[in-house]
Amino acid sequence: MSGTWEPAAAGVLRLPSGRLVRGRGLRNALPEGPPPDFAVHLLGRRPPPVEWEARWVHWPDFRLPSDRTAFAQALAELWRRAEDERVEIACGGGFGRTGTALACLAALDGVPGDEAVGYVRAHYSRRAVETPWQRRFVTAFARSRRP
Repeated sequence: MSGTWEPAAAGVLRLPSGRLVRGRGLRNALPEGPPPDFAVHLLGRRPPPVEWEARWVHWPDFRLPSDRTAFAQALAELWRRAEDERVEIACGGGFGRTGTALACLAALDGVPGDEAVGYVRAHYSRRAVETPWQRRFVTAFARSRRP
């Protein structure tokens, strides 16, 4: 474990708990600075190997995760590890699937489900969460995680 992200680094979202997570597009070059310790890659096909630990969640572009249980497990692991590791969520462009996952992560961190998309758009990218079904997915995800 090597610590967390610089809060002002490109693509870094600060959750209400103070945890930091980086979102990015895999089609773009790796940002300057240290690599992640752990990543969740949201793609329609298996990504190429990386030098850090990563989980692949099958999630075709503009759609929803194929295995919602696997997605929830990967996100829960990422949330736990964000406490003291550099973690990232990445898809092809870094907005739709990444934004949707970040909004689900924000809900795990305590942001109300109906506010999670707005939170991520305000603190990560206004382009986050690209489709109506992705917005509905965030709300349903948050509802399913309530105690």
